[in-house]
Amino acid sequence: MKDWRWACLGLVCFGLVLRIGAVERGRGQPTERISGSAGDVLEDDPVGRLKVFVYELPSKYNKKILQKDPRCLTHMFAAEIFMHRFVLSSPVRTLNPAEADWFYTPVYSTCDLTPNGLPLPFKSPRMMRSAIQLISSNWPYWNRTEGADHFFIVPHDFGACFHYLEEKAIERRILTLLQRATLVQTFGQKNHVCLKDGSITIPPYAPPQKMEAHLIPPHIPRSIFVYFRGLFYDVGNDPEGGYYARGARAAVWENFKDNPLFDISTEHPSTYYEDMQRAIFCLCPLGWAPWSPRLVEAVIFGCIPVIIADDIVLPFADAIPWEDIGVFVDEKDVPNLDTILTSIPPEVILRKQRLLANPSMKQAMLFPQPAQSGDAFHQILNGLARKLPHDKSVYLKAGEKVLNWTAGPVADLKPW
Repeated sequence: MKDWRWACLGLVCFGLVLRIGAVERGRGQPTERISGSAGDVLEDDPVGRLKVFVYELPSKYNKKILQKDPRCLTHMFAAEIFMHRFVLSSPVRTLNPAEADWFYTPVYSTCDLTPNGLPLPFKSPRMMRSAIQLISSNWPYWNRTEGADHFFIVPHDFGACFHYLEEKAIERRILTLLQRATLVQTFGQKNHVCLKDGSITIPPYAPPQKMEAHLIPPHIPRSIFVYFRGLFYDVGNDPEGGYYARGARAAVWENFKDNPLFDISTEHPSTYYEDMQRAIFCLCPLGWAPWSPRLVEAVIFGCIPVIIADDIVLPFADAIPWEDIGVFVDEKDVPNLDTILTSIPPEVILRKQRLLANPSMKQAMLFPQPAQSGDAFHQILNGLARKLPHDKSVYLKAGEKVLNWTAGPVADLKPW
């Protein structure tokens, strides 16, 4: 058994060393270029490589929903709103559908919120079906491919399965009318019915200005070894923690609540962002879904993300070398977290921090206003560009139909 008191005494000095070269603001500190097939595409420029036609929908599908509840601008699903605004002013937008590579239908499907600010998924399928019926009736482009050259932003917990509980999401499955379209979604898990082949996995929205306002001086040491703030048990839905996070969060709490190496709590202090900048490792466990804004926050603040979510598909995995910047821990191995993290050599930690300090890495995780080169907007466009040209097989013969418009739960077929 290790003597954690001596380990903690050493951590303060250890944190001072690890802080060297690991400052995300880059004020005179060295950063390491990201090389290889992943990092080399971070700075791709999508302009000139694709054209996007944006359907002009009635405002009830987007702007009016936002006017009703402006909270949608700040929640973690807000990528659908900011992506719409971005494409409208982007040089990749075309007003000539005949030259378009992709067609974009801007539907704010996560903006119907409960009083406590959580998206209600029940109207989302009906809203999406209604929008697709509209574009297929008023423009000829959907019908040529039944959506195979169309993309949709669906940042729900389980993407286009449109539910926040996995059991219900699996039962519902991906909305039938989106089966041929490209889905841009925060949810990503291998071999899951809610992840369609060819989907583009993106980071959740985290407010760039808010995070920037909480940056701390670069000389502050990283004196916290492991940091986490959040729920360990979903008392309302799963009080014993057996289903929530597949038991992984409960295991973190039961094994490490009294371990001095672990600064973990359910409290969310006002110094949350500052604390992440003082930490070496930030836990990023799954919740009901495998993703959360903690992943974005960890990268932005140079805290090595400890990803606990089996088979997760990470944002922009073709661009960001997650294996090089993060630590992956299987859910079954959570009881061994202390041994796993303390066994990582200091030189490996330092290299991960240098890679995290690369500005292009951070930029790719954000949806800034206004947009900036290499940001998440551009990474989405890069993902779309890399899927071109469309295979000729996506174009249907005259009168041919593939999708079943009457498939799915009966409630989804109701008018919206």
